Amino acid sequence: MNRTRTVSAPALTGLALLTLALTATGPVAAQGAAPKPVTFSAFFADPNANWNGMQDEIGRVITAKTGVTLKAEFAVGSPDEKINLIAASGQYPDLISPKGAGGVLVDAGAMLDLTDLINRYAPNIKRIMGKEFDRMRFSNRDRGIYFIPTNDPIGQTYFDTDAWFKLQLGALKEQKYPQVRTLKDYEKVIATYVKAHPKTPDGRPTIGLSLLADDWRFLISVTNPAFWATGGSDDGEWYIDPKTYKATLHFFRPEEREYFRWLNHMNDIGLLDPESFTQKYDQYLAKIASGRVVGLIDAGWQIGDAVNALKAAGKTEQMYGRFGVTTKPGIRPAYNQPTGFVGGWGIGITKACKDPVAAIKFLDYLASPEGQVLKNWGIKGKHYTVQGSKRVIPAAVLKQKNTNPAAFQRTTGIGNYNISVRYGDGVKDQSGNYYTTTYPEQIIDAYTPAEKAALKAYKARLWNDLLPKASSFQPKAWGAAWSIQVPQDNPLNEFFNKEQDITRRAIPKMILGKPADFDRAYDAFLAELDSKLGKYAVMETELIKDRLKLWGVIK
Repeated sequence: MNRTRTVSAPALTGLALLTLALTATGPVAAQGAAPKPVTFSAFFADPNANWNGMQDEIGRVITAKTGVTLKAEFAVGSPDEKINLIAASGQYPDLISPKGAGGVLVDAGAMLDLTDLINRYAPNIKRIMGKEFDRMRFSNRDRGIYFIPTNDPIGQTYFDTDAWFKLQLGALKEQKYPQVRTLKDYEKVIATYVKAHPKTPDGRPTIGLSLLADDWRFLISVTNPAFWATGGSDDGEWYIDPKTYKATLHFFRPEEREYFRWLNHMNDIGLLDPESFTQKYDQYLAKIASGRVVGLIDAGWQIGDAVNALKAAGKTEQMYGRFGVTTKPGIRPAYNQPTGFVGGWGIGITKACKDPVAAIKFLDYLASPEGQVLKNWGIKGKHYTVQGSKRVIPAAVLKQKNTNPAAFQRTTGIGNYNISVRYGDGVKDQSGNYYTTTYPEQIIDAYTPAEKAALKAYKARLWNDLLPKASSFQPKAWGAAWSIQVPQDNPLNEFFNKEQDITRRAIPKMILGKPADFDRAYDAFLAELDSKLGKYAVMETELIKDRLKLWGVIK
């Protein structure tokens, strides 16, 4: 590992050139008197096991700059249920990040329209949004801005996209790094390893493939991979026709039937973890952290704590390589398909907030050049230095960050404050440095020797090199269907719970059943979806077209 890493600037994109021209906005405290201390309550629909009450190193600096301390609560279980309870109670936190349930809060009258606050007090948010400003608006019918986008960074370049089909590096190494492009290839690696190692060194059974079906995570590990493996991209439960914008439930795509048939086959031959549909999230993470699970089909952010535990324990060959596996040759996995800026999910200020001006200034500071460097790089002289004109992470700090990422985040706070609009990976500030630390040289430095050996064998520098490039796809004009907030009075709000009642019952049954019964079970599944949910596809199509009108794509 290099002691330090410097970066040569690549050719700048239009956005990067614009960024270089921006004048840095000073800290909040520099605009007048020292900021008045204020504590805001906040609720976040996404969990954060490494949150330290803003008592980490970065949090203390942010409080000194803005006066703000967050008393934060994070969702446990279903975030939508909690959001609905908050909306019904009328007892709102000062700040709230509801993911896809924002429409419930807007229709309950819980949220402030942030348009005037942004125009008056948030120059950094306004500057970053630039031409995308109107994409923050709720809908054509209600053009208020209730949420500042946090899920989708501006100008993001995905240097190391996370493919969801994962295999232990040790299994790949033992088999001399075989080709892994199709489900057949993926299955062969698992089967070969389990046959050679039926038990782990400590005497427990080796698990071939484990899935997670605990609550909403059922979507991530069980059903969403069906569209990734068949050339689709993530529009939640929908497939959107790129020419007509017509929405259909993605399960109706014939190729997805074959994906679920393969899971049925994996169960039939004993390679699917029998606890896949009963285990809880913590049990699943514990299995992964033990090194027992050869194959996973999951998002990196969902298994991150377990993988970090493997790294911290030195079990780097039980960490995972990532592959864009498909049902058959010739399908291009669409992980890198561009969406443009999707907006939608973000953080808002409720009508209960005692000081909305201080709240918007807090969020604006996090969006400022100074704030973004602070939350991504840390404190100058402590977490990074400047050599010449380049920010570099000292070797000792990089070692802490790479060997025990969870402890590093809890202690420093780096990674805890992506709670306002921000620039994405690949965008540079006016000094010519990246705003984030996620760029090729740093990514490669963070790889373990086991990862580097695998990538060398596959003739790649980054795992992303094994996937089709973004430039090979047509951008999705509607962004992503899952990011569209649904007004409370729209019957589509009924759809998700009804659909999940069907899928969570039918899909495990068909996967765990006899192969001879699979087609009959899948036909019954589609028939039930059609009879009970068919009307919602028309509503989703209307919602897609409404967004396209709001964004000026169609009239």
